[in-house]
This record gives sequence, structure tokens and C-alpha cells, in this order.
Amino acid sequence: MNDLATLGQRIRHFRTGAGLTLDQLGERVGIAGSQLSLMENGRREPRLTLLSAIAEATGVHLADLLDSAPPTKRAALEIELDRAQKSSLYASLGLPVIRASKALADETLEAVVGLHQELARRAREAIATPEEARRANTELRLHMRTLDNYLPEIDDIAEKILSDIGHTTGALTHREVSLIAERLGFELVHVGDLPHSARSVTDLENGRVYLPPASIPGGHGLRGMALQALGHRVLGHEHPATYADFLQQRLEINYFAAAVLMPRRQSVEFLQQAKADRNIAVEDFRDAFGVTHEAAALRFTNLATAHLDLEVHFLRVSDDGAVSKAYENDGLRLPVDATGSTEGQFVCRHWSARTAFTRTNRTTEFYQYTDTPEGTFFDSTQTGTTSAEEFSITIGVPFAHSKWFRGRETQNRTKSTCPDENCCRRPSPDLSSRWAGKAWSSAKLHAHILSPLPSGTFPGVDDRELYEFLQSHATPAD
Repeated sequence: MNDLATLGQRIRHFRTGAGLTLDQLGERVGIAGSQLSLMENGRREPRLTLLSAIAEATGVHLADLLDSAPPTKRAALEIELDRAQKSSLYASLGLPVIRASKALADETLEAVVGLHQELARRAREAIATPEEARRANTELRLHMRTLDNYLPEIDDIAEKILSDIGHTTGALTHREVSLIAERLGFELVHVGDLPHSARSVTDLENGRVYLPPASIPGGHGLRGMALQALGHRVLGHEHPATYADFLQQRLEINYFAAAVLMPRRQSVEFLQQAKADRNIAVEDFRDAFGVTHEAAALRFTNLATAHLDLEVHFLRVSDDGAVSKAYENDGLRLPVDATGSTEGQFVCRHWSARTAFTRTNRTTEFYQYTDTPEGTFFDSTQTGTTSAEEFSITIGVPFAHSKWFRGRETQNRTKSTCPDENCCRRPSPDLSSRWAGKAWSSAKLHAHILSPLPSGTFPGVDDRELYEFLQSHATPAD
């Protein structure tokens, strides 16, 4: 059944269309006109038997009453006004409520609703700051720690979808991703003019998912992009109301894509066998399913604790040592700021995530033990390069779990006492006395530090660019 506000508008629309007053219709269906008024105003839910009687009395089908669309543009505006004035944002202003009476002109009603929409947009913009994003991201990371980074309900959905297309083993192909899209009512379309702010665009009206050209370097990632776009539909996402909602949805679609590309049953079987052989290696897991090293490492964190009884940590670190992604449930002390956020913080120079950059041969994983105040950890690190920077991907475990991993025989061992700044941040007394007051460095400013997060309908995506893109790709039939 549709929501009560829309249902009430449809009852009123068909009642007035039949030329009946509230009392006249009430008499025909056996209730007081005042009770019928409450239903039309969305304050009381009618029974299905009563709705059937109303439909018969007004000369329409029951399905007409239960349609989810407002009956007229005016009705849609009245519903929107009612919802806006019930919001906590409007309540905080302490302003009176406006009734959408017949005396209120359509133009006035449209203007008032438009003001409410702009007020809500500006409120979203005000909170979509780097500080809000960091706070929300920290809360999400800590929440996922309590779940061991595992979302079994999304794995269940992914397994059902794979079963529906007959996929059983091996890497998921581009064709199979297209089959998944078709079963969900979508066509995958590769274009070269996506909005700069979007990785993909989904046209809900015409059932298309627009993706970058299939020939771009690293095109294997297009499977993941397509699955992430489809994930919004599969998981029933609505427009995010807050930045925390946006981040939660991003996490869920990334998890969904990983669960399809690296299915739980096959992944767990593969990793359990590797553990039995004492030969767990992210690079093998990566190659078995044809995904990126980072995707394999993150997927490993989803399954390691729940299915392998392993506590783990994950790091993606840029070549300057700054953290861009992190997760742990094994007691590793992540570098954090005063708010608890780890993104942008610098890891110890002695950690594998940074020492791996010093290697000449980076084609294979780098292994290292690190002694810390929280204990000794074993790490496996792979470095990579983008057009903008070098980065490292690290999976690690406490010393007691290292016996299950390839590379455990390594002689690489360092000691870290961070966050003690004497560990690797403060210069030695000799260097300080030599250079204090005698050097000047112009610091690099990261532009994103000063920029608020874009706050269109979808955080980070420019609405105008998005809609112009969709319009340019619409066919005359659309």
C-alpha cells in the first residue's frame, strides 16, 4: 500500500471527481464524514474493506486508490509541503505551519515547497564538510570493527544472484556481469563522456548503467564499477540524507561488488585450503578471482575472522606515509588524530607499509615483522602506482597467526614505538643542532583540505553535470 498522505489525496481526488461531499461519501460507506476527513488528511489508515467500499462508491477500481503516485501535481506539492513541515529541520526554526488550503494558489504553494527544498539542500551542504566526513568515517570504521568487517546478509544476496546466472567457479566474466545487469532490468553502456564527478551513472528511467570505455587501462575494474552501481538497486538504497548515510551506502555497494566477484563459498574454500597448507597469500587470492590486490586484501578482512579465526589489519598508505584506508580488529594501534580519525595520519616509518617502498623489486609481496608496544605483528605488503601517486596495500596479523602465512620465514624485522615521536618523527639531536633555524621548506597544500564536500542529490556528484549527461544520452524514444 502507498503512504497515508498519498492515499488520502487519492481518496479526496476521486471523491470530488464523483461530486460527493465528505458526509455523502461517508453515508454510502457507513462511516462519519469526520472519520473520512482524517483519512483524506493522512491521519488515519482505512481498512482494506473500507477502501473497497470507497472505490465502489466513487466508481473507480481499488487499484486506482492504491496507486503510489499523487493524483495531481497540486496533490504532490501538498504532500511535499506536509512532509517538509514535519521535518526536524523546519521544527527547529520555530515557524508556524502553513495549511495547503484551497485559498493557497498553486504558484504560492510551488514557491513555498521550493523554498523548503532549498533549505534542506543548504542544510545538507552545511554538514557535508571534511570534518563531518571524517567523523562519520571514523564512526563507520569503529562500527565495522564490532562486526569483524563481515556483512553476511549481503553475502547471502550475492550468492543468490550468482546462482541465478549459473556461476559456480572461477573469475566472474564481463559477460556474466552483463547477465546480472539484465536480470535486474539494466543494460551496461560504455561511454567516453561521463561527468567528471561520477565513476558511473545509472539511468533509472531507461534502465541503463553508463560506465567508462571498456578499453581503458585497468579495465578489469569495470566489473566492480558496474556491480557497485547495481548494488544500490539490489540493496534498496534511497537518496542519502546525511554524509554518514552516503558512506554507509558506499561501504555496502563495495562489499556487494566484492561478494559477487569473490563469492563467499569459493573464497572461504580457497582460503581455508591455503591456511591448511600454511600458505595464505593475498597475491594468490587476488589471482584466483582476477581482481586487484586491494580488492582481494579488503575481501580477506571480510572473511578472515568469521571463517578463518584470524584477527587482521589492513592499510592503504600513500608514498608519503599518509593513511587513506585502514581497518583492524587485532589490536594494532592505528595512527589517529584527536577525533579518532586515521585517514590522513602518518604511519610509522618502520612499518611494512612504508619500508616496502624502499625495495628495488616490487613485483611480489614484501614480508616483515614489526615489534610494537602492542605486540609483534607480521605484515605482507604490495606496492602499486596510480597516475597520481605510489601506494602500498598491507595485510597483517599478530605474531601468533603468522604461522599460516607465506613469507613467515622472513628475516626482515623492525621495531616501532610510535606514537612516541622519538621513534621516527623527531630528528636526532645532532641533526637538530645542525639545521635548526637554517632551513626553510614550502609545504605542499592538499587542495581537498580546504574544500567542502560537494552536496548535490548524491554527495560528491555535480547535479547539473549529471543531468546534462543523462539528457545527452537519452534517445528520442526516451
